[in-house]
Amino acid sequence: MRYTLRQLEVFVAVAQHESVSQAARALALSQSAASTALAELERQFDCRLLDRIGKRLKLNALGFQLLPKAVALLDRAEEVEELLRGQQGIGTLDVGATLTIGNYLATLLISDFMQRHPGSRVRLQVRNTRTIVDEVRQHELDLGLIEGQCEEDDVITQPWVEDELAVFCSPHHPLANQGPVELDRLLREAWIMREQGSGTRLTLEQAARHRRGRFNTLLELEHTEGIKRAVESGLGIGCVSKLALRDAFRRGSLVQIPTPELDLSRQFAFIWHRHKYLATGMREFLKQCRHMTEGIRSSDQIDLPYYS
Repeated sequence: MRYTLRQLEVFVAVAQHESVSQAARALALSQSAASTALAELERQFDCRLLDRIGKRLKLNALGFQLLPKAVALLDRAEEVEELLRGQQGIGTLDVGATLTIGNYLATLLISDFMQRHPGSRVRLQVRNTRTIVDEVRQHELDLGLIEGQCEEDDVITQPWVEDELAVFCSPHHPLANQGPVELDRLLREAWIMREQGSGTRLTLEQAARHRRGRFNTLLELEHTEGIKRAVESGLGIGCVSKLALRDAFRRGSLVQIPTPELDLSRQFAFIWHRHKYLATGMREFLKQCRHMTEGIRSSDQIDLPYYS
């Protein structure tokens, strides 16, 4: 075998960071060592894998073909190493979760997973749907847990559990406890919205696409809790997952606005790269996710700790 795992590891890191210096830092190597490993890989096979465009290194056609195969081989090598260490091949798992899943489900799943597999290591990133999909496509994440749509050809999507959004307001808002509200009235209200690129924002906008009017967006926030606090203070109305609103509805600090004209149902889903090798740790984590929602019709029925 004319190449080494270290050479492939450097190639993958450079492809992800588009920079030898950043790749070297990520791998705890000197820049010269990383450069030498990449250059030696290309020299051995008399090929080029990356092209320099400005200050960035970009994959060329051959590099694009090699990247998923190199990532899969490194995943298998890590699994072998973990087995040899007596750790059941669980290894390290890089998980990305969108905001609702990340804040309300992922940390519980990861805690339980690491208790079941003491030798495992899980790194969690919480971002919006667009970012998670991009990072899975670029092999920066092993697995994504998303609440929006993914239509990338290179990404496999598997449904997980149904979710439903709810439009809500402060109990002191004029729309509180007024019964069903027409969409035209909703469009005139001040809205506290998620940012562009979030699955929640996309679901709401698609639900209202049959009307020509636009939402009157007063404020955009990246975090669900921030939206809830802003709505509680009377700044406007919002729309997030019922999973995130369950405790607030129970306390009465927020109230749901019935919106019969809006279909706010959606699905949580798992995503991973089409060429991703499903190592033992990834298969076990997926199994645990499915076990959590077994027999559950909607995400807000999942048994979670109650915080008063």
